[in-house]
Amino acid sequence: MLSMKGRGAARLAAAVVASGLIAAGTIATAGTAVADDPATSHGGATATLGGLKTFDQAVVHGDGGDQRVGAGLFEMSVDNGGTLQTYCIDIHNPTQQQARYQEVPWSASSLHNNADAGKIRWILQNSYPQVNDLAALSAKAGAGQLSEKTAAAGTQVAIWRFSDHVKVDAVDPAAEKLADFLEKNAQSVSEPKASLTLDPPAVSGKSGSKIGPVTVHTNADSVTISPAAGVPAGVKIVGKDGKPVTSAADGTQLFFDVPKGTADGNTSLTAQAATKVPVGRAFTGIGEHAKSQTQILAGSSESTVSAAATVSWKKQGAIPAITAEKNCSKGGVDVTATNKGDEAFRFQLSGKDYEVAPGTAKTVTVPVGEDQPYQITITGAGGFKKTFSGVLDCKTAGQPSSHPSPASAGGTTGGSTTGGHGTDLAETGSSSATPVIAGVAVALVVVGGGAVFFLRKKKTGQSA
Repeated sequence: MLSMKGRGAARLAAAVVASGLIAAGTIATAGTAVADDPATSHGGATATLGGLKTFDQAVVHGDGGDQRVGAGLFEMSVDNGGTLQTYCIDIHNPTQQQARYQEVPWSASSLHNNADAGKIRWILQNSYPQVNDLAALSAKAGAGQLSEKTAAAGTQVAIWRFSDHVKVDAVDPAAEKLADFLEKNAQSVSEPKASLTLDPPAVSGKSGSKIGPVTVHTNADSVTISPAAGVPAGVKIVGKDGKPVTSAADGTQLFFDVPKGTADGNTSLTAQAATKVPVGRAFTGIGEHAKSQTQILAGSSESTVSAAATVSWKKQGAIPAITAEKNCSKGGVDVTATNKGDEAFRFQLSGKDYEVAPGTAKTVTVPVGEDQPYQITITGAGGFKKTFSGVLDCKTAGQPSSHPSPASAGGTTGGSTTGGHGTDLAETGSSSATPVIAGVAVALVVVGGGAVFFLRKKKTGQSA
């Protein structure tokens, strides 16, 4: 297990200020065009992939023949402090150099429809690095003598058998025995909760009231709450009792207190904490790295996690809050409009008209092709415009490339790689020439008027 890395209050405060400025920059354009990746709405940890660090070799048996790959632990550097250890759960998809990742729930990853996802978490909890007594692990598995490299390889092989349902064997006999032991004994356990998230990530209401609630969900002991820079005079973040809030805990309800007479507007808050990310949380690529192979958390130092929530208010009329969430089960993006005003909110989406009655919410599921970039724009009266963009990545890549790179075909004997360099790209799957990656490089596909929308009405007052 990774050792805890402490940090002082000043470091966390600096990170909070930085996140607050980012949130302020985002919300400042909320009245016009705002580009968001729905994955970021989950909150939690964001990190940069450093490379495959502790690994040995495995052989994947496929229709095109056998392919040797590196199997083991990756490391990631968390934004504003912290280190993560992860295993791959997308064997045939390569990593991208210095890829950026975001913590997400299983429903927003390739685990969304995997009945064996809970068994993967059991493996993580009962093998290396969570179990770092290698002598005891070796004895329990009947695996002879495991090293860190072979323990990591055996663990990764067992995970692949459940995440990708492939035929894969560890090259080292001890690692193979560990993989067989873990596969045989794995039990289904529940999905871990997020390190930090705010629900819902967007609210709206009338000025002269407390707007919310926004509920904090976290495994941290304490969360720092900060308003965005340039918050309008008089607007405060308060608790259920109406008193100003600067810190919160799991289950705390936050409200934006907007005084009567405040000009129509919007702002945001940032929540930030230092905690260990729960083992078993999924990590998917974001932005230009959206197709970098999906990872699952095996170990965490104390790391900085954050989440943001936005608010908009008006004196009267329609007062919408718009959120978007990747829906892997339906193969698209759920766009939800909540209206807390006293008039209907009417909006257009690719030439189609929708209406949300006061005090209700509606969700439009926009179908998006797997691995396809999308851009979804909502427009409304008074110049309202909001855009969500990203790439839908909900499935594993399928078959490995028929032309593996020399590194994956020949392999190495294990050890630390030069994190982020080209040799890492072939270590857990196909080469960087995989056709899927080439497909993502095509021009941005805008979700147009030909898309079919599935519309459902949510119960009155249900949060997005």
